[in-house]
Amino acid sequence: MVTRQRPDERRQGLLEATARCLAARGAAGVSVRTICAEAGVSPGLLRHYFAGVSEAIAETYRWTGARVAEALDEAVAAAGSDPRHRLLAYVTASFRSPIADPELLATWLAFWSLTRSDPAIAKVHAEIYADFRSGIEALIRDYRRSADPHLPAVALTALIDGLWLELSLGQAPFTPEEAGALTEKWLGALLD
Repeated sequence: MVTRQRPDERRQGLLEATARCLAARGAAGVSVRTICAEAGVSPGLLRHYFAGVSEAIAETYRWTGARVAEALDEAVAAAGSDPRHRLLAYVTASFRSPIADPELLATWLAFWSLTRSDPAIAKVHAEIYADFRSGIEALIRDYRRSADPHLPAVALTALIDGLWLELSLGQAPFTPEEAGALTEKWLGALLD
């Protein structure tokens, strides 16, 4: 007996397939056919849920960003109530699974490559990074009420992106724990 997927499951399957295609093929290798073949559905199904490949990629970026945000929120929740521990948990969560992951990196690089050529992707990119910096800013305010959180959040975002990139590429010249220690030192220099 064949069971039919619910519409939200089919749409989710297309988002996951788009992410896998981006990771495996890069932005230039993604098409309606490759996404639908990866999802195991007919090519017409993508157009049922999305206006085209660009919209499917933008929604995949939004979904991927939400998964990263969820992992960050879980790290903060597990850190307890101390504001410094919560801030450190947020900024160092990117150095561990599920965020420090080669497949996520490959997908993320494909998103980044499209931000200059696709306004829909650029918009989602701006939203995701604004939310990320906003999360850092809120945690900085909790930690140091007198500090202006904007520039420290920008600086920490840049540091995190660089360390995350090296860790996700594999064979980084440092461990996730060393990345966390470096981030903690930088945080101290910025805020203490």
